[in-house]
Amino acid sequence: MIDYFIHPSSYADEGCQIGSGTKIWHFCHIMSHSKIGAGCNLGQNVVVSPYVILGKNVKVQNNVSIYNGVECEDDVFLGPSMVFTNVYNPRSAVSRKNEFLKTLVKKGATIGANATIVCGIEIGQYAFIGAGTLVNKTVPDFALIVGNPGRQIGWMSKNGKRLFFNENGEGRCSESQELYYLKNGMVTAEEN
Repeated sequence: MIDYFIHPSSYADEGCQIGSGTKIWHFCHIMSHSKIGAGCNLGQNVVVSPYVILGKNVKVQNNVSIYNGVECEDDVFLGPSMVFTNVYNPRSAVSRKNEFLKTLVKKGATIGANATIVCGIEIGQYAFIGAGTLVNKTVPDFALIVGNPGRQIGWMSKNGKRLFFNENGEGRCSESQELYYLKNGMVTAEEN
């Protein structure tokens, strides 16, 4: 029984897995051996390549190609026309399919519109990559990254609000009031 929605203009190849409640909109291609979790939403013109893994509740906006080697954990947001790469030094005349590098986007991270993620890195939990940013190195949990090349300019809460820390290294989300701690250049959230 199919318990997800796929628009008639889209294709899901044999051998892919699509979770319950997922919605796949116009002109998408879901390739074999890919895994899409429950409750995901894929906008128009999205390609999910073989062996890609998307966790639960991943939101993929229009015009995103998710290439072999990419894994997104639960609750990840991929903004419109953002780009993943999977080979560090591609050439048309040189096959490098055996050189695909893994890219891991951890739980709750946001990647803004038109951002470029160079392969072989990790985007930390709840990190926030600003629109148009080029990310070419691993990003810490809760980090706010902007620019080309991307540089860290601050920290973000799980709710996507900028965090500011006092002299004791404590900061609160202005929306949820959740407490965060900054210690040794790393941010952690209060355990509930």
